[in-house]
Amino acid sequence: MEALDRGLVAVPVEDGVLVRWRLLGTDPADRGFHVFRDGERVNDKPITESTNFLDPEGTRESTYAVRPVGVGQAGGGNHDGNGSDRKPGLSKSVEVWDEQYTEIPLNKPEPIEGEDGETVTYHANDASVGDLTGDGTLDIVLKWTPSDAKNNAFEGHTSDVLIDGYTMEGEHLWRLNLGQNIRAGAAYTSFAVYDFDGDGTAEVAMRTSDGATDGIGTVIGDPDADHANDEGRILEGPEYLTVFDGETGEALATEDFEPARGDACDWGDCYGHRVDHFLPAPAYLDGERPSLVMGRGYYEKTMLAAWDFRDGELETRWIFDSTDGNEEYESQGNHQLSIADVDGDGKDEIVYGAMVVDHDGTGLYSTGWGHGDALHVSDFVPNREGLEVFQPHEYGSYGATLRDAGTGELLWSEGEGDADIGRAMIADIDPDYEGAELWAVKPLTTGGLGTWTAHGEQIRENAIESVNSALWWTGDLHRELLDHDWDSEENYGVGRLTKWNPETQELELLKSFEGTRSNNWTKGNPCFSGDILGDWREEVIWRTEDSEALRLYATPHETDHRLYTLLHDPQYRVALSWQNVIYNQPPWPSYFLGHGMDDPPKPDIELVSADDG
Repeated sequence: MEALDRGLVAVPVEDGVLVRWRLLGTDPADRGFHVFRDGERVNDKPITESTNFLDPEGTRESTYAVRPVGVGQAGGGNHDGNGSDRKPGLSKSVEVWDEQYTEIPLNKPEPIEGEDGETVTYHANDASVGDLTGDGTLDIVLKWTPSDAKNNAFEGHTSDVLIDGYTMEGEHLWRLNLGQNIRAGAAYTSFAVYDFDGDGTAEVAMRTSDGATDGIGTVIGDPDADHANDEGRILEGPEYLTVFDGETGEALATEDFEPARGDACDWGDCYGHRVDHFLPAPAYLDGERPSLVMGRGYYEKTMLAAWDFRDGELETRWIFDSTDGNEEYESQGNHQLSIADVDGDGKDEIVYGAMVVDHDGTGLYSTGWGHGDALHVSDFVPNREGLEVFQPHEYGSYGATLRDAGTGELLWSEGEGDADIGRAMIADIDPDYEGAELWAVKPLTTGGLGTWTAHGEQIRENAIESVNSALWWTGDLHRELLDHDWDSEENYGVGRLTKWNPETQELELLKSFEGTRSNNWTKGNPCFSGDILGDWREEVIWRTEDSEALRLYATPHETDHRLYTLLHDPQYRVALSWQNVIYNQPPWPSYFLGHGMDDPPKPDIELVSADDG
């Protein structure tokens, strides 16, 4: 996994400056830290009970660094030095943010003329993170969506989709133009950012076609080809899988795409809706090195292909096809996927909605419960062995289900089939009940299936009034709820963060992200959310109103809970990569993180740095 620096961040708070840093997965559990302000140590004794420090004397003019104590112990190697210096020691210094967010400037594309002569504008959409430059810090890969983008169900030509690489400071590294043969829309342009070849720097992998231009100006395939039909759909012509260099955007390898299109009618319709749903994700299929899994289709025909990127070349590992002796796996996929070791063999499986494909490309099981619009995989019931899967269903026997992730055994269900329960959330929000609580609703409605414990006890007649995402933000172990206030007349949303109050049985507003906009219509997505800085708590990135910048928000809350950075839990880290897939979902670790949790296991990982060659 990635050799990261300490992710040090300092934000102004009412009582001074809150400084937060990472406990790396290779650190000893009792690793202590010293905090330095302007070169002088400010703590009296090593900090061993948390990985944050409230400095009442700190100001916006201060600079901070941290240093691990006992740096000669095993597991101390990391990017604690400057640049490529991996010797344990004083971290890089950071300045205090002016606000509890920092703005990352963007190179916003200029408006262009659309197919019918209309003006097409761009807005910042889904993002992902990875160490693009190999310096131990995370960088950003951002998708620019044109205003004429189309959902798969709708006809019409679309303008080019652009993909940018940025450092956290806003340095523009490169731009990809996917060209006229990749349609603009959430289902067509998901991408995976990960260090697929283990060289210490991340790559970007996604589907391409003729006319795509990489970050150094090289065109892939035929630059003059136009494969769109009269309805604007692209149902013929070559498809490729391309891996791009994270630092330069150069196309490193391009191969014919798998899963291949074949006959569009096999996927559930003949006009081109269901054939064009693409779901990429990293997965540790051999338990050691990451592969790329690419899914295609889920309404009827379902395929997944596993690829390895090694020594500059792409090779297929296996292909799973529901029409090749796996008929029970048809129509079971979701608008997203999850990657997890569900059977405890040390190798990742692909949780593809109501079905699971084993690490070797064979079917592990199919429940037959049908397609759904949301998916959550983690240890939600801590008093039973293994992981669980929670999902709503668009059709089938159930409205929503909780199942054993390894076997498919039904643990809980609610609601009638064919109800199109389109949203579902699960999170530990209430200390009165063991494990997580769960709820599900139809989109844009209230009530839904109510709110339940993970053991199937109904605790509220209506669903919690926030159902799109979640964030670990405050100082306790409960998860807060991330959503937006949707303005249907203006057709945009403003992000909000709420916390469940068990005493009043209501949500309380923690923060409204004024001056920002949510993405993907009613789904209310930020550009990105996850643990990317500081301790184990999560950050969130929203686009500004005009998409001239991204705003990265960090928690202002102290905590006395100390966990390894979630980035060094393989399931959680992989989830950050697949988060942007079609209907975005929050990331989950491989263990129960919540009230009354046990100490999580020490990550069994080996760190890879660009310095390793």
